[in-house]
Amino acid sequence: PRLLWKADGLGRGWSSPIVVHERVYVTGDVGDDLVLFAFDLHGRLLWQAKNGAAWQGSFPGARACCAYSQGRLYHLNANGLLACLDAADGREVWAVDVLKRFHAENITWAISECLLIDGPRVIVTPGGPQTLVAALDKQTGQTVWTSEPLDGERTSYSSPILFRYAGRRLIANCSEGHGFGLDADRGQLLWSVPLENVHATNVSTPLYGDGRVYYVTPYAEEGRAYRLRAEGDQIAAEQAWHSPLDTVTGSGVLVGDTLFAAGYRRNKLWLGVDWATGRTKFEQPAFTTGAAVHADGRLYVWDEAGTAGMLKPDSSGLQAVGRFRPVSGRVRDAWAHPVLLDGRLYLRYHDTLWCYDVKNP
Repeated sequence: PRLLWKADGLGRGWSSPIVVHERVYVTGDVGDDLVLFAFDLHGRLLWQAKNGAAWQGSFPGARACCAYSQGRLYHLNANGLLACLDAADGREVWAVDVLKRFHAENITWAISECLLIDGPRVIVTPGGPQTLVAALDKQTGQTVWTSEPLDGERTSYSSPILFRYAGRRLIANCSEGHGFGLDADRGQLLWSVPLENVHATNVSTPLYGDGRVYYVTPYAEEGRAYRLRAEGDQIAAEQAWHSPLDTVTGSGVLVGDTLFAAGYRRNKLWLGVDWATGRTKFEQPAFTTGAAVHADGRLYVWDEAGTAGMLKPDSSGLQAVGRFRPVSGRVRDAWAHPVLLDGRLYLRYHDTLWCYDVKNP
């Protein structure tokens, strides 16, 4: 596709951009600082601001994406500093060290959670002995509610989702050893399911659809869907099916009755899995493990080897219908997710952000 623009100088990082109105926001570790960048839709830098220190531990680089709400940006850095900034100019409005506030510890490869904005609240998962999930007032940073801890477990590397089931607003996410769900309005823990592995690395964001929530952990449990059932004030989660998918950084995309995702070790290729049964419907080795976004009947893929392209599901399988490679040289950590809006595909690899025109001719 035609390259519209590219921006360099973002530093190290795996966070994806977000596109809001006429602006693109993305983060990167530059020197000793975590830096937020704001660009216009032509790739011109409008401002940059800091949110604490860069991550200097194993796998240095920025982790989480920004979230936007009502003219403000919210970002959680790798060291647990949650900041609210004015989206117009990057000015800090407030900041909270969530690990310190909730007496939690950082994790081996650093906090990576993309924050969830739920109306007037910011949802964050500090984990630890005091709480599992907390809701903060998005205007002030004050604590609104906290959930009970889950066996004192630390947080993990995934991000929360918000959905409705049985007339209730629910949040699902992962700790280091469980997938869980809780009430979005009160923080009441409603269910938990085992997601243990030797590295305590649950990275993929859960998926929800048609009364089922899907978690995946590598090395052990792999992909599992759980059927939800309301039981009075509680909600039970019963395993519905298992899949050999062992997704890590790419999460997955649920399109109609099919879950599309890539494996990591056992199946380092793309699979289409029946959402009702867990049966593998499609296999496609054209791309290695990575992430995708769905639009216009196609999956736009960005794999960890730095190859981008399209997969199109049809009655005969999952067809590779295009590919290109923005990155030169050998690449093994293109872990940012692709972003697609208004016919523009945004791809990030560490120091560089590309914007491509993928509109139909």
